[in-house]
Amino acid sequence: MKKIVRCSAAISLAWFANAALAQVPPDRWPAAATGTSNVQIYGLVDSGVEYLSNVNAAGDSLVRIPTLAGSFPSNIGFRGAEDLGSGLKALFNLEMGYSVDTGVLQNGGRTFGRSAWVGLQGRYGTLMLGRMINMTYIANLRSNVLGPSIHSYPNLDTYLPNARSDNTIGYIGKLSNVTVGATYSTGRDATTVVAGPASTACPGELGADSQACRQVTAMLAYDTPKYGMAVSWDVLNGGPNAGFGLTRSDFDDRRAGINGYVMVDKLKLAASFLDRKIDAAADTDTRLVQVGISYPFTPTFVLDAQVAQLNVSRSDNDSTMAVARATYSFSRRTATYVSLGRIDNDGVAAISLSAGGTVGPGLGQTGLMVGLRHSF
Repeated sequence: MKKIVRCSAAISLAWFANAALAQVPPDRWPAAATGTSNVQIYGLVDSGVEYLSNVNAAGDSLVRIPTLAGSFPSNIGFRGAEDLGSGLKALFNLEMGYSVDTGVLQNGGRTFGRSAWVGLQGRYGTLMLGRMINMTYIANLRSNVLGPSIHSYPNLDTYLPNARSDNTIGYIGKLSNVTVGATYSTGRDATTVVAGPASTACPGELGADSQACRQVTAMLAYDTPKYGMAVSWDVLNGGPNAGFGLTRSDFDDRRAGINGYVMVDKLKLAASFLDRKIDAAADTDTRLVQVGISYPFTPTFVLDAQVAQLNVSRSDNDSTMAVARATYSFSRRTATYVSLGRIDNDGVAAISLSAGGTVGPGLGQTGLMVGLRHSF
């Protein structure tokens, strides 16, 4: 079975419009609709048992069934396509995320928090309207060999696995080896409570302040069977009472990234660099760099490894992470995995190795998770 998140060098427009935007594993990508409409129900259940050290300043350890992620966040969704003739198709995707340990909804409690969009696909690309992942997420697919896993470098910038936008117009198109995409949001996050990167309370769409909570993302990518790369740009504006210090519309959070991979026979070598600048009451500049490798020893056994560092300008609060994960597939739909990682926090940095986890300020943390994943 293919891994949950693997960048294929032979990427097609349908790959991006239906697979990347629906965020489903490659083994569940749908066939193109021909002649008639179709609706598919799909899902993924992923959970396990995790050990974490130094979860607080006292240095206590913890054994738990995590609420967030696994090797991939658990979800259930609906997608469909209708052939309208003359090369035009209507598409839609509705997808919710949930926690296996409690059954509650993720993504700020939204019913379809992972995806909710309708679109048209033709010879010049795909146009979408609704809530969707944006170009920062799609560009990152090329270089993140671990994907949005519980132990993965996006924990160093928790926006990355949650790079979705409400109230969005999106476009993605492919010409030969080149893919271009962009999104524009009139109100990037319609939740009313600040509850993490998926819920930042910035609904926007204010007559008195047209700039509040707007967001623009863009991507330019080039892929061949042996290598690929993508550059991305992401600017989100603040708004009244928004989270993470972006409480005014003239405040913004900017990210510019480059992602790439090279195939050496079956070995995948990947790397990325992300520059982030926050212009708010307290300005912040960070640099996030990571390298990763992935190798399928057999069709059923894959080893992934990743090293990443977050550097905070004018500060000693840097963090360095290293993770290795082994995955064994029982079948095309069912797999088990072991993830082992370590993060070292300098200064008073308190970034956990684990998605949704905690760590004592300035302390290192070791984590181990054994999990089981099934897709349908």
